[in-house]
Amino acid sequence: MIPSLWREHILPFSLILGLLAAATLSGDFFLHRMDLVWVGRYLGIPGTILIVASFVYSLRKRKYISSGNPKTLLTFHEFTAWLGSLLVLVHAGIHFNSILPWLATVGMSVNVVSGMVGKLLLDRSRLHVQEQRKDFQQRGLTKPEVEQAVFWDSITLEAMTQWRKVHIPIFIVFAVLAIGHIFSIFLFWGWR
Repeated sequence: MIPSLWREHILPFSLILGLLAAATLSGDFFLHRMDLVWVGRYLGIPGTILIVASFVYSLRKRKYISSGNPKTLLTFHEFTAWLGSLLVLVHAGIHFNSILPWLATVGMSVNVVSGMVGKLLLDRSRLHVQEQRKDFQQRGLTKPEVEQAVFWDSITLEAMTQWRKVHIPIFIVFAVLAIGHIFSIFLFWGWR
């Protein structure tokens, strides 16, 4: 039996994204309510460090490093990127005093959503093709017949695995904007 698309994929995706939004709004509200807005100013630093730390998975995947379990590192990537994004979003708060930080925030938000959507679609598609293969095998089709029956779905799945070709350029835009924001902070900081 193929699991429910809603229960297995869309609901967890919605909950994770909703939790990010709720935690961001709650964190910003709390800081304002407790007159600790200045704390939010510095949350961008640990948030950025967490986002940078999440790249250990990417380095392992591209074989720049050889240690670490890829599945564990993927979980680490997802968690640290989510938590880092939360801290950066609380850091951004509701202050509209400069365009560059907001462009970086929008770029980061689009990157987070594209990563989550890509994972959701890819996981769902893999499951669908696996279930189809199993169903055809149970019907008594030979291996070549099964592969022919799932050919177009397999081609579609292969094309979907290329979603990273969209996710990575979105990340690059975010990274350039974030680096520009960080550089401008150091440039215009009151260094007295």
